[in-house]
Amino acid sequence: MIRKVIEQTKGYETSDGAGVSLVRVLGARTAKSYDPFIMLDAFDSTDRATWEAGFPMHPHRGIETVSFLSRGSMLHRDHLGTEALVTDGEAQWLTAGSGAFHEEWPDGEDRILGLQLWLNLPAKDKLTAPPAYYGISKKDIKEFPFEGGKLRLVTGEYKGESGHKGKYLPLDYYDIHLEAGAAIKFEVDEKRSSMIFTLVGDVEVAGEKVAEKTAAKLGEGTEVEITAGDKPVEVIFISSVRLDEPMEWYGPIVMNTKEELKEAYEELKAGTFIKNQVEM
Repeated sequence: MIRKVIEQTKGYETSDGAGVSLVRVLGARTAKSYDPFIMLDAFDSTDRATWEAGFPMHPHRGIETVSFLSRGSMLHRDHLGTEALVTDGEAQWLTAGSGAFHEEWPDGEDRILGLQLWLNLPAKDKLTAPPAYYGISKKDIKEFPFEGGKLRLVTGEYKGESGHKGKYLPLDYYDIHLEAGAAIKFEVDEKRSSMIFTLVGDVEVAGEKVAEKTAAKLGEGTEVEITAGDKPVEVIFISSVRLDEPMEWYGPIVMNTKEELKEAYEELKAGTFIKNQVEM
């Protein structure tokens, strides 16, 4: 059965960090329906002034962040001593877990184009998962060409092949490129929560149009079918396991209860926020 679009979400322009312009696509209002995908920010600019302020050092707890860049670069630093750069077509995966501090500095010669996804952590892992960083370079990303396009396996599995895998929730993250009018159909796990995001261009999913820079939650089924409009497109497919757990979220911290959230901010003030070190 082909998965159909059951909800579309168009983002709104805002800024974050020290003043980076972005489009916030998913957030608190969509967290339940798109579970476990709780936030999605899109970046697309040719104006350096919109990104150069960056995201100075800040905390996270209770989530994992997956940042993907189609164009441009992102410099990452964290409290673990990591300093890593990802560029065109690459990604980075940060497990904030029990607590992490990091900073991100986007850059690009002529354009920044990409996404950052917040993936929720199961309640049992929020306070025990040690912080960790993993950079996903071009050599780690398998490509699957087909007539009229290609699929890049950023994380997870596709046709029996594997990319980077997280420890806590599975995440299939496909970077799909289609020529004008081209189509792709692929099998998916019918038990997974799945969505697409139209990074560049308009598409049709099971016959329903999804405009550029739009998230579309997909219903039940075992196959996904995406067709490009009259221009080349780049569309991101994301799939994981729905959690259906209570959530308390404020700023960069996502917990399950108000008490946990309050404790996190008290620890930030007290300087006791970092609990576990990285597992190498």
